[in-house]
Amino acid sequence: MSYSIEKITQFINAERYGDTTAKISFLLTDSRSLCFPEETLFFALRSDRNNGHHYIPELYRRGVRNFVVESVPKDFSTLYSHANFLQVSNTLTALQRLTTCHRKEFNIPIVGITGSNGKTMVKEWLSQLLSFDMNVTRSPKSYNSQIGVPLSVWLLNENSQIGLIEAGISKVGEMQALHDIIQPTIGVLTSLGAAHQENFSSLEEKCNEKLLLFKGTQALVYLLDDNVAAKCIQESHYDGKLLAWSENDTTAAFFINRIEKNDTTSTVVYTWQNKIHGSFTLPFIDEASVSNCITCAVLALYLDILPEVLEQRMATLEPVAMRLEVKEGQHGCTLINDSYNSDINSLDIALDFMNRRPDQKRRERTLILSDIYQSGETEQQLYADVAALIKKRGVKKFIGIGTALGRQQDSFEGLEKKFFFDNISDFIGSKVFKSLHDEVILLKGARSFSFDKLTELLVKKVHETVLEVNLNAVVDNLNWYRSFLKPETKLICMIKADAYGAGAVEIAKTLEDHRVDYLAVAVADEGVILRRNGITSNIMIMNPEMSSFKTLFDYELEPEVYSFRLLDALIKAAEKEGITGYPVHIKLDTGMHRLGFNPRNDIDKLIEKLHHQHALIPRSVFSHFVGSDSNDFDSFSAEQFTLFDEGSKKLQTAFGHHILRHIDNSAGIEHFPERQMDMCRLGLGLYGINPRTNAIMNNVSTLKTTILQLRNVPAGETVGYSRRGAIDKDSVIAAIPIGYADGLNRKLGNHNCYCLVNGKRAYYIGNICMDVALIDVTGIDCEEGDSVEIFGDNLPVTVLSDALETIPYEVLTVISNRVKRVYFQD
Repeated sequence: MSYSIEKITQFINAERYGDTTAKISFLLTDSRSLCFPEETLFFALRSDRNNGHHYIPELYRRGVRNFVVESVPKDFSTLYSHANFLQVSNTLTALQRLTTCHRKEFNIPIVGITGSNGKTMVKEWLSQLLSFDMNVTRSPKSYNSQIGVPLSVWLLNENSQIGLIEAGISKVGEMQALHDIIQPTIGVLTSLGAAHQENFSSLEEKCNEKLLLFKGTQALVYLLDDNVAAKCIQESHYDGKLLAWSENDTTAAFFINRIEKNDTTSTVVYTWQNKIHGSFTLPFIDEASVSNCITCAVLALYLDILPEVLEQRMATLEPVAMRLEVKEGQHGCTLINDSYNSDINSLDIALDFMNRRPDQKRRERTLILSDIYQSGETEQQLYADVAALIKKRGVKKFIGIGTALGRQQDSFEGLEKKFFFDNISDFIGSKVFKSLHDEVILLKGARSFSFDKLTELLVKKVHETVLEVNLNAVVDNLNWYRSFLKPETKLICMIKADAYGAGAVEIAKTLEDHRVDYLAVAVADEGVILRRNGITSNIMIMNPEMSSFKTLFDYELEPEVYSFRLLDALIKAAEKEGITGYPVHIKLDTGMHRLGFNPRNDIDKLIEKLHHQHALIPRSVFSHFVGSDSNDFDSFSAEQFTLFDEGSKKLQTAFGHHILRHIDNSAGIEHFPERQMDMCRLGLGLYGINPRTNAIMNNVSTLKTTILQLRNVPAGETVGYSRRGAIDKDSVIAAIPIGYADGLNRKLGNHNCYCLVNGKRAYYIGNICMDVALIDVTGIDCEEGDSVEIFGDNLPVTVLSDALETIPYEVLTVISNRVKRVYFQD
C-alpha cells in the first residue's frame, strides 16, 4: 500500500515544507537500510546516542526526497530543492501516529502477542498453522519495540487477512503506545519471566503493564496455571472472552487431560469448551515448546480451525530457528543462513543484513532463494517485487530453487547472473553449485525445500566442536551497560584476544553496526585483521610494540602510550614518516603498577615533550581501577580516582583541544557511574559476565561438541592416559572430540568438572587428551552424535573457571582457533 505525501502530512499533523509530489510505500528509520529511495519516507529519530537529522544530507544524495523532522534544515529550499520536509514536535510519535492511522484501514483480526518469553515462537507457529487458510502478515523476526511495532504494522496491506504482531516492553509506560498502534482484536499472553525485570518493582507490575495491550480485545489466550497472570487478569476486570488453558482446572476453556511424551514427540489430549475432545502430537518434547504450541492450539480453535485439521497441522510444526547464522563456507565463501522461513519481508531484512557486512575482499553477493508460499499476491507480481528488491540490494548472482521461480524467470531479466532449478538436488548436481567460490551467500528458503542439505555441503568442515556466538546477546549486554551512561558519554569496547575468544571480526562488525565510539585490541596485528575485514571504527592499541609503528600508521591504529621511551620512539617514527597530529592515548598508573606514567611526577615532563613536537596529539588519557569489582577496595578506588582526576585535568588544561578522560571499566560502569567522565571501557561485561557478581547476564559464547563413541567399561578397568580414570562400577563412557589443544584445560579432568549431555551432568573421567576427552554418561539417555555442552546457555563458564580456581577471562580466551565459530543473530 502507498499514501500520498499530502495524506501522510494530515495523518501526522505536520507542517510541510516543500511541494514535491510523492507516493510513499516504505518507511525508514536507519539510513543504512535504504533500498527504494524514491518511495521512502525517512523519520529522523533522536535517541540518547544518535540523531537521525545528521543523515539527511547523505540520504538526499542517495535519492531520498521525503523526511519527517523535528527541525527543518537551514537553506532547505536551496540545498534540498526537490525534497519534502514534514516538521513535527517528535519524530517517534509521528511514526507511531502514522502507523496507527494505517492500522485503522484494516477490518481484519489482529493478534497482539506479548509476554516475557516465547513471543516470537508463538507468532511463527501461529503463522504456520493459519497460513493454510489465509494470508498472514506478521512482525518480522523480533520487531516488537517502540520502533519495531510501527514498522511491523506498516506491513499490513490489501492482501492481509490476519495480522500477528509482537509487542515487547522493558519498563512501565511503554505498552499504551504499542496498544494504540496495534489495536489488537485478540490477545495472547505468553509465559512471564525475568526478562527486563530490572525496570519493574515486581512481576505483578510487569504483568499489569503487559495486560494494557489487551484492552478492548475480543478474546485473550493465557495460561491459567500461571498464578501471577491469572491474578492480574482477574483484577484487571477484562471484559472479553477468556481463553485460558490449564492442566489443573477443568473449567478452563482448554483443559489438558494429559500429556504423553516419548523420545521425540509429545501428545496432548484435551477438552475444548467442556464439550469437544481431541488430541494432537507435537514434534517437540521440551517444556517451553510444548507450552507455546498449546497457546497456538487454543487460538487456532478459537479461529474455527477444526480439531481434526488442527491435529494434522500441529504434527507438521517446524522448529523455529529465530536466529540468523553466519558461517565460514567452503572455497572462500561466507554463508548467511536464514532459511527457517521465506517471505518477502524477511528476505528484505536478510538482504539488508548481508549488505551491511563489511567485506574488504569485495566478494560477489549471491542469493539462493526458494519459492515463496502464501504471499497473497499473484505469482507474477510477487516475483516481480522480489526481482526489484534483490536488484536494489546489490545481489549480483541469483539462484532460484522451485518451479514457481522457474516459471517467472523473465521477472529477473535485468540481473547479471541468474540460474533456476526445480529442486535442491538438481542444483547440487549442477556446474553452478560446483562453481561457488569467494562469495557471500545468503540462503533463504522454505523448509520444504531442504536447504539444510545445501548448508551441510557448503559449510566448511573444520571440527565437530564449535563455539556458538550469540550476537544479539552482545548487543543486549552493550545496551545494559549503556543504560548506566549519560547520553554524551562515549564507549570503548574491548575486543582483544580475538574478542575474548568469540571472534573479533564478527564482534567488531556488530559493535560498529551499533555505533560504539571506539574498539580496543592488544597489539597492532589484531587491529590489522579488523581493518582488512572492513572495520572502519577508531581502534585503540593497548600494547603497541616498538616494531609495529609503521603498521600503526598504515592502518590508522591509535596506540596507547605509557612510558617516555615509547613516546620518544613513536615521535621519531612519526616524524620520519612525515606524520603530524597522530592520535595517541596516554595511560596513567594510579595504583595498578603495571604500565603508565606517574600522575604526579611525570605529568609536567610529559606535557613539555608533547608541546615540543607536532607528530602526535593526545586523544585521551586514562587509567585502570584495580578493584572496581569489589566493595572491599572502594577506599583504594577513591584514592585512584583522585590521583587520576588530578593528573588528567592537568594534562587536559595544557592543550587547546578536548582530551577524553576515562577510568571506568565494566565493573566501574556499574559500581561507579558517577566516575564515567568522557568515556568508559567495556570488556568482560560485553561478553555476558558481570565482573562484580560473576553472574551470567546474556550469555554470548556456547562451546559445544558431540559424542563420537559410547563404550561400556566394566568395574575395575581404567580409561585414558596413565590409567588415571579408574572405573569403580560398570559404566558407560563417551569420547568427545575436544581436548587441551582446543582449549579444554587438563585440570578439568579426573572428575574435577563436568559438561552437559542432554541436560544432565557428565563428569570428565581420566586425563584430558590433546584432541579427545572422556566423560562418564552412565545413567544418561544418550547416543553417538548427541550434542555436548562444555559451557554456555545451560552451563555457565564460571563453573569451569571456579573449578580451575581462575577467572572466566582465561577460559574464554584459550579456545583454539581450530574450533569453528558459528554466529547467530535474531
